[in-house]
Amino acid sequence: MAIVGAHILLYTPEAERVRAVLRDVLGWEYVEEAADPGWLIFKLPPAEVGVHPSEGSTSHELCLMCDDIDSTMGELRDKGVEFQGDSVVEDFGIVTTMVLPGGLELLLYQPTHESPLDL
Repeated sequence: MAIVGAHILLYTPEAERVRAVLRDVLGWEYVEEAADPGWLIFKLPPAEVGVHPSEGSTSHELCLMCDDIDSTMGELRDKGVEFQGDSVVEDFGIVTTMVLPGGLELLLYQPTHESPLDL
């Protein structure tokens, strides 16, 4: 089988501003669509997938992982990123919610679980 990656879609009324955060604040590398200048497609850091049970509904969520949540939150706050409160300890890690332009919410967490990225 030749699955070579994943393409994640974020929907927001503030697409240009979110692209600017991913480019300028997170510093992610990107390519720009030749046919549509300003349309950026970003290279993501390594990723993992977890499948969680639900009560009959289906959904998906993008979570960003970091090594040190306190310093990461501080650096991101200094660059204008907002958060919903302080970080909290969960059974899988230390978590907070980043709020990007347009109200786009992304979970940021410092994992405490074993990761396949360490293999």
